[in-house]
Amino acid sequence: MPIFNFKQGDDVQKDGGYLGTVLQVDTRRVSISAKDEHLIRASIGKLVALRRGTVDDWLIGMVDRIVRQIVTADMTENDEEHEDNSNNDALPLSGNAVTVTLVGMVRWNSEKSQHDFTRSLLDLPDIGQDCFVLKGDFLKSFMGLLVKKGNTEQALEIGKYALDPDATAYLDGDKFFQRHAALLGSTGSGKSWTVATILERATKLPSANLIVFDLHGEYRELSYADHLRIPGPDDLGAANPELLYLPYWLMNCEELTAMFVEISEFTAHNQTLVFQDTVFAEKKKLLEAENKSEVLNSFTIDSPVPFDLDIVVAEIRRLNDEMVQGARGLKQGSFFGQFSRFLARIAGKLNDRRYGFLFQAPNELHTYESFHSLAEQLLAFSGEHKGIKVIDFSEVPSDVLPVMLGIVGRIIYYLQFWMPDEKRHPVALVCDEAHIYLPRDKGNPNQQRALENFEKIAKEGRKYGVSLMIVSQRPSDVSTTILSQCNNVMALRLTNSNDISAVKNMMPESMMSFMEMLPILDIGEALVVGDAVLLPSRISINKPDEEPLSATIDFWTEWSRKDVSPDWVLAAENMRRQRRKGS
Repeated sequence: MPIFNFKQGDDVQKDGGYLGTVLQVDTRRVSISAKDEHLIRASIGKLVALRRGTVDDWLIGMVDRIVRQIVTADMTENDEEHEDNSNNDALPLSGNAVTVTLVGMVRWNSEKSQHDFTRSLLDLPDIGQDCFVLKGDFLKSFMGLLVKKGNTEQALEIGKYALDPDATAYLDGDKFFQRHAALLGSTGSGKSWTVATILERATKLPSANLIVFDLHGEYRELSYADHLRIPGPDDLGAANPELLYLPYWLMNCEELTAMFVEISEFTAHNQTLVFQDTVFAEKKKLLEAENKSEVLNSFTIDSPVPFDLDIVVAEIRRLNDEMVQGARGLKQGSFFGQFSRFLARIAGKLNDRRYGFLFQAPNELHTYESFHSLAEQLLAFSGEHKGIKVIDFSEVPSDVLPVMLGIVGRIIYYLQFWMPDEKRHPVALVCDEAHIYLPRDKGNPNQQRALENFEKIAKEGRKYGVSLMIVSQRPSDVSTTILSQCNNVMALRLTNSNDISAVKNMMPESMMSFMEMLPILDIGEALVVGDAVLLPSRISINKPDEEPLSATIDFWTEWSRKDVSPDWVLAAENMRRQRRKGS
């Protein structure tokens, strides 16, 4: 039975779905000439079908432009006032015209005795070919093909198609995470609940492994996730399994240098040289004490090996105060007085309890084996560990936040990199508020370090089972290198022209008009384009069962309430102790 039983021959124009005939073909774009009585059947975003050959194969297109040419009585076909269309990117018009972008085709599979949808185009329509709008039962038949093909073992159910609210929209879960994804939308557009919906679907898998970088504590109450938190000042010294300490020795050479050395100082070069040499020597001492001969033969200053920072500081202080024997008595050493500001800067960081997760971790986290425990804490997904992990960075000082995120991202990447192929298990990093630490402009040295780590993951991570899901309300501020690697885009409502342009730059030229709908999307609606979706689609995202704590405060409603009594004393004390406590 034909999938689209449109009328043919002399009765074709009497068909309720008939739109017109092909006027011009330009690669993936087709111009359809339509009469006034048929033009009203077209609307932006609707799907159309054009028969391919004599078999039951159909080209599928999406309407992206409609023009009605009004011809007055004093205008003729040869009117000299009619100017040629000089825009090479636009299709020439002749009377009423509908521009259609071809998105794929429906083919009859004789081996399986069924119709299949493919995004490949094996042919293009002929001039004069009839074009029909898909609606009613024909639209349902086509959407049924999408649902059937999408509902596989790799299916990620995400919502409903706007074209047919009864049709379930699926993404290919493999392709969605294999090739990185970007979830972009203005504040209040539904980003957080879209993330939560994806997490809920993933948690039903027996070996899911996703890590959410939560910058505002929005996901801290999800019941199906393990929750890790960067410790605040009043947590220091506690050995709580929910606390994620990041001891300073996890930082590589560049991160340590960016933390302590002010590159604008005249003695910055000497500071860097002495600091790195001393750190290397201390790491070597620990490996020798542990009899780790194999590691000793290959380790570098970047290797995550514990060392005693107090000994490093003492050695730098010794060089700063050193007096040496000269020909006429004692004289100042080579580095005398050069490290005074450097030492003061280090002391300031070490004594600042906001940085306690770095410099005041429990003693048991400064052993050789503690790195093994950290790897398990981050990546384990079975037994007592859940497949979804939420890391709360909300109490990390803003100036060091990019470094901490970069450290976690880098550790995960290299643990995957060095994992034997047969043992490797994929992990996805959900980077919420990505514009804060993955900026388009390089930013300060701390941001540069984080950006370099995540750009490496974006370029090479999929080879080693590390995927990125970039979530941002300001795509125009996110690194273009990272966004360019995201082959799947879920764009919710955007109204800022710069952000809209950033999303359009990620799209193929044929999808530009499709993106014009971004400012008019409803809350929770997304335009989904990429390898993971069969058809570029407008989808209403399912609400999650557990919504994140990201609801926008209703100002006017809150101002209308009586007997409101905020606890200013609690807020003041929380500010002092750098912790959001409820009581």
